[in-house]
Amino acid sequence: MVDKNKPVTERTAAVMESREVMRWLAHRAPFLLVDRVIEFEPNVRIVAIKNVTYNEPFFPGHFPNNPVMPGVLILEALAQAAAILVGRSLALNPADFVTLFAGIDEARFKRPVLPGDQMRLEVEQIRAMRGIYKFKTRVTVDGELAAEAVLLSAFRPL
Repeated sequence: MVDKNKPVTERTAAVMESREVMRWLAHRAPFLLVDRVIEFEPNVRIVAIKNVTYNEPFFPGHFPNNPVMPGVLILEALAQAAAILVGRSLALNPADFVTLFAGIDEARFKRPVLPGDQMRLEVEQIRAMRGIYKFKTRVTVDGELAAEAVLLSAFRPL
């Protein structure tokens, strides 16, 4: 468990299971899109996992008889991982800040994400300036690139 009163400075592995993830994100089902964090390097990078199941609430309508995870939700999963990276790196109290999208650039979708897939969410912090953070992100499934994007997020106190 991380002491939230001081910044995390070490690189850790297998760092957060689902209950800890929920401490760092305000999102809840059906919008919580990070299941666990498997790698964490403060102010540098995070790797998280999202297990995609047929029980996801969007699959019946996207698309009937051909379920595909919506691209916007893939990007949202990446943004949630980025929020954990910044919040935990800065040892912020999760109840004291909100993370908002500020921009999405260079988004590309290379393969569909389907029920049964496990998304590996990789987020690398590129820049931080005045509460705006820039991230290079990618999603892989079974080692194959599924999506990538450059994300901008704004961190604001509540």
